[in-house]
Amino acid sequence: MFNTLKKDRLRPAQMIVLFYIVAVFISIGLLSLPIALKPGVEWTFIDLVFTAVSAISVTGLTVVPTAETFSTAGIFILLFILQFGGIGIMTLGTFFWLLIGKKIGLKERQLIRTDQNQTHFAGLVSLMKQILVIILFIEFIGTIILGTYFLNYFPSWQEAYLQGLFASVSATTNAGFDITGNSLIPFAQDYFVQTINIILLTLGAIGFPVLIELKDYIKSKNTSLQNHFTLYTKLTTLTFFSLMVFGTILIFIFEVNHFFANKSWHESLFYAFFQSSTTRNGGLATMDVSQFSNPTLMLLCFLMFIGASPSSVGGGIRTTTFAVIILLIISFAKGQKDVKVFKREIHEEDIRKSVVVSFLALMICFIAVMILSKTEPFSMMKIWFEVSSAFGTTGLSMGITSELSSIGKVVIILLMFIGRIGILSFIFIFNRKNQQISYHYPKEQLIVG
Repeated sequence: MFNTLKKDRLRPAQMIVLFYIVAVFISIGLLSLPIALKPGVEWTFIDLVFTAVSAISVTGLTVVPTAETFSTAGIFILLFILQFGGIGIMTLGTFFWLLIGKKIGLKERQLIRTDQNQTHFAGLVSLMKQILVIILFIEFIGTIILGTYFLNYFPSWQEAYLQGLFASVSATTNAGFDITGNSLIPFAQDYFVQTINIILLTLGAIGFPVLIELKDYIKSKNTSLQNHFTLYTKLTTLTFFSLMVFGTILIFIFEVNHFFANKSWHESLFYAFFQSSTTRNGGLATMDVSQFSNPTLMLLCFLMFIGASPSSVGGGIRTTTFAVIILLIISFAKGQKDVKVFKREIHEEDIRKSVVVSFLALMICFIAVMILSKTEPFSMMKIWFEVSSAFGTTGLSMGITSELSSIGKVVIILLMFIGRIGILSFIFIFNRKNQQISYHYPKEQLIVG
């Protein structure tokens, strides 16, 4: 039994999953420390596990009130876990390896490639370094801006900058946790705080390679070197912002005679824009989402299911997967055999991956909904919303998380974990090795559709 768990017998995807499981146990241990909780606070083991998985998967669904549960030391422990889960196991692992002088060999590079959904080995160590530096820089700037601004809200500079630090890390890692006790509802009329959070949420969810390519593009403007964006960056950026605009417009339309009925145009616009942005895996909210109408809630489920971009802090099926599926449908409708975009053809393997990921994700969410509809006394809309939020590692909720049964919490825990590691890694857990088929059967067409 022990030999089957040896490192050299596990595939990279299986090692990544194992690392995240270990990270969950470490998180459980840290959050169970007496110094992590406020005096008199007690919680069940299932709530402890739920919070640990929610933190390491940077989801933000909570079964206990964060502000009332954790001490100052516990808040910093939670920040560490969010950082660990958001930046990624292999990013921080690479930093640690470099710190102790370990050589980054082929096995380590295979793990990095798998964790970051990369297709090649070149420049992986440099990629990890740049990701770490960029994210920490974004969080630092966010902390300074929000912490300084929060001096207007909180009585002491210590509390203001603690709130700023937590808000910056939570938004950048798209964790969705808050220590205000009410997410961003206290800042529902403060467009500056909302705008900063939208920027941080976007930078965390749009994908690390996009940020790196953008940095290189800006640097190339000051030199004679030419820098071109890759197909990944073009497609994921277009899809990411199209979904954001699409969501904003539809939320505005759906709620104009409902939640926005008595609000000014700019209030309505910011409510719609923020809620569309936070479905990219942010989990922060400027209102109680349960006040939205059913069409808007269904739209939010759809956006959360898609989630963030690959190689980012978010979950879901990812923006490029959704984009490839849409492009495949368009190409098929036109009678084209190849999927083309931006004067490039998408590789057949990526198309197959997109179809498999989308279908399996739907199956997993559907099974989860069936189980929860049997074990929980909530409406189907609330259950679908919770499932979509957990799978997309978003963290938005209609207020039922803390009321879930133990079985319901276990289901949500599994969804959050699968959403964080990704569907492909989840599939490869059960695959011992690549099987090369050296023969083919005669092909025969089926009647489909």
